[in-house]
Amino acid sequence: MVQLLIVDDEIHVVDRFYSTIDWRAVGIEQVHKAYSGPEALSLLEQFSIDIVLTDIQMPGMSGLELIAEIRRRWQKTKCILLSGYSEFNYAKEAILHQTEDYLLKPVKEKELLSTITRVMDKLRAEWEEIVSRQRLANTLKENLPLLRGNLLSDLLQGRQLPEAALRDKMKMLGFAGSEGKSFELMMIRLEDFPNDDANSLSLMEYAVSNIVEELFGERYYSWHTKDTHDYLVFVMMAKEADDAQLDTAWFERTASLLQSAVKTYLKGKVSVLVSGRGCFPQNLREFYDRTVSSFRKRIGSVQELFMRLDEQHQPETEVQTLYSLYEPPTLIHLLEAARWDSIEEKLRTAMEEMEHKCADSSEHLLEVYFSIASSYSYIAHKNGRPLSRLIGEDYDRMTDGTPFRSIKDLKEWAFRGLERIREDMDQETKYSRASLINEIRSFIEQNMNKEVSLQTISEHVYLHPVYVSKIYKLVTGENLSEYMNRVRMEKAEFMLKNSSDKIYEIAAQLGYQRPHSFNHAFKKSLGMTPQDYRDQFS
Repeated sequence: MVQLLIVDDEIHVVDRFYSTIDWRAVGIEQVHKAYSGPEALSLLEQFSIDIVLTDIQMPGMSGLELIAEIRRRWQKTKCILLSGYSEFNYAKEAILHQTEDYLLKPVKEKELLSTITRVMDKLRAEWEEIVSRQRLANTLKENLPLLRGNLLSDLLQGRQLPEAALRDKMKMLGFAGSEGKSFELMMIRLEDFPNDDANSLSLMEYAVSNIVEELFGERYYSWHTKDTHDYLVFVMMAKEADDAQLDTAWFERTASLLQSAVKTYLKGKVSVLVSGRGCFPQNLREFYDRTVSSFRKRIGSVQELFMRLDEQHQPETEVQTLYSLYEPPTLIHLLEAARWDSIEEKLRTAMEEMEHKCADSSEHLLEVYFSIASSYSYIAHKNGRPLSRLIGEDYDRMTDGTPFRSIKDLKEWAFRGLERIREDMDQETKYSRASLINEIRSFIEQNMNKEVSLQTISEHVYLHPVYVSKIYKLVTGENLSEYMNRVRMEKAEFMLKNSSDKIYEIAAQLGYQRPHSFNHAFKKSLGMTPQDYRDQFS
């Protein structure tokens, strides 16, 4: 969406350009008005304005001074100068400030639109260059460690990605062909470092990861992230084809060397825990959970230990864990974002997992119930509603403490409650938007004789101008500027037919600073001048 800002201290010039030119026909979606340099800067701070059309001579801040400030703060914004003077010095200054063009007043509409179109083409070409394949490749390379870490963090937390999507991401991040390969998970805990402030620890984590790559790089590809427990977690994939024959003693010696290097050069300590071998990505979440648990149970608070888990002798757990309800994005996050389809899918997946793993477990039934109930209570209270009002008689069952005796009962309760929460949130959104539209229209109609703009409307309703503009268009299907112009023209028609006020008086009552601007706007809308329209009824 291209946005244009018109700046001139002559109000009639701004109003004429604003209201008489069909900007949408050339691709301008939003037009803003300013009558001084400082007012223009204020709008530039609030909107992503692409093109500024400014007069060169204005009191206070001149057009050249305004452009100099724009060049300093918004380099992507294009500037066009308007002037009633053709002296060479002005043109020279315009060139020095890298303006796109220098137009002399009075400028014809055809010439202005031609210039705007040319500048828009230049803008489009620049953005195409910004998003070009080479630029994107360079940006990807610069941010590769962060992107790799984010993906690994998501996978460790259990985020499920479609097979094709994961394969594409792995290829993009330089791990093509990793699916189905054997891996080991190495978890490192930083201990007893001399400086424990956030910046120092970040540097130490970076240093430790570099040491790991240096020491293990001979035999392993490594991929790491920092998890929610502040452990550094490395996925280690062997470079040799037959990784099953790799020497575990070599790994342990190298881990010991890692601990020694950290102690000698970084003056700190690390504990290292290595999982058994698994298949990527199928075993990643399981191995991660097992490794975290082993760190807690077997290493605890003891420092500078090394441990390898033996996958052949893992104790079988008496109670199975339900993962799907806690995998990101969580139920609470989905409710906050009102992603209803995703919420239904998460609930279905959780119920199916429970049926598969522990269909007869009353404890798991209660676990899922408590998780869903707490999420529903959270979103209801966050929206300022008591949950009892939203889910009605289903709330009584919660307070009575009557347990659900089957997954079927729990599922019906969960989906019934979700539907009522959704209906309430949808109704609230509709009511809120309808109230906003009514308030906007009331403000426009009550202030028809004043300068009404998107900015003044936004200030009245205490909302950001971009939000006001988009919500108005979303609800009504009409741009706010189109509505304001339509209301003015309808009132103008009524006054021309039913009052004896002179045309310049009608123009003033409709907020036009000059009758000339009113004439232009009226003719643009109805195809004739206000006088010709009035003569039809005399």
